Amino acid sequence: MTDVLNALVLFANFIFVPALTYGSQLALGALGVTMIYSVLRFSNFAQGETMAFGTVITILGTWGLQALGVNLGFLPTALLALPLGIAVTAGLLLLTDKYVYRYYRTQRSASITFVMASLGVMFIMNGLIRLILGPGDQNFTDGERFVLSASAFKEWSGLDEVLVIRTTQALTVILAIILVALLFWFLQKTKTGKAMRAYADNENLALLSGINPDRIVMITWIITAAFATTAGVLYGLDKGYKPLAYFHLLLPIFAAVIVGGIGRPIGAIAGGFIIAFSEVILTYAYKKFLAYLLPSDLAPDGLVQLLSTEYKLAISFIILVVVLLIKPTGLFKGKVI
Repeated sequence: MTDVLNALVLFANFIFVPALTYGSQLALGALGVTMIYSVLRFSNFAQGETMAFGTVITILGTWGLQALGVNLGFLPTALLALPLGIAVTAGLLLLTDKYVYRYYRTQRSASITFVMASLGVMFIMNGLIRLILGPGDQNFTDGERFVLSASAFKEWSGLDEVLVIRTTQALTVILAIILVALLFWFLQKTKTGKAMRAYADNENLALLSGINPDRIVMITWIITAAFATTAGVLYGLDKGYKPLAYFHLLLPIFAAVIVGGIGRPIGAIAGGFIIAFSEVILTYAYKKFLAYLLPSDLAPDGLVQLLSTEYKLAISFIILVVVLLIKPTGLFKGKVI
């Protein structure tokens, strides 16, 4: 029985908790993509760089607060700087919309034109990020803090394996739940949210009903900035800020959107967790896990790893392609590309 418990703790520590955290981050990023696609009707390929930019501004704000000796005690100081990151990112996105996307909207350009424009915006934002903070990795945490430490769990359980939950991991899941709940409340219960849904469903009918399209577009970009910045900051707190990592997040985020169903917020959330758990489960080495469950003479000698961690992005790509081939509308019957 003890070996089974050790195996379960090992699974929770190295698979369930990391995948739950990563899935929450992908879900928040995917919701931003879904909002843009639903309202503005194009795939925003600058989402990864938007997350990175919001994180950069938050890092600068965090360093400033740390220099002044301001902190949140048990929680990361970055939470205090997060509103600054969201505000500056929202401002940048609104300026980008004004000087880039609005022109194509007035011209009724094809979706592919918007996509190409977003690629240009992505490269410009990438250069801006490197100009502000440089190309190197950065650390903006206040040191490792734990909701459940290894020593505390070992003392409580008496098991050989330990379950460790970092503050950043717990914070990621809690903030994701709060933001998702607020988004669904906003879309379902407020007048502005209902106007956004009407605009997304039928633009022409919404305009005839007196809905202000400029206001809808502005609010959409602000919500996107909030979700992208929060996702980027939580990812940076959990795994460290690495500029290239945010570019690599673009594929898992779009895979999550497509798996769940393009334009469906609930699908983006489900898709985020499907991609995250798939990546973690398929790249984990099960040698020690199986050693607890199997007789000693059957214990494996190798790592028992289905795929190397280098193939994480390939997993997202394969899932994306399979869903497009088998069920293009995704799990929640979203729009077809």
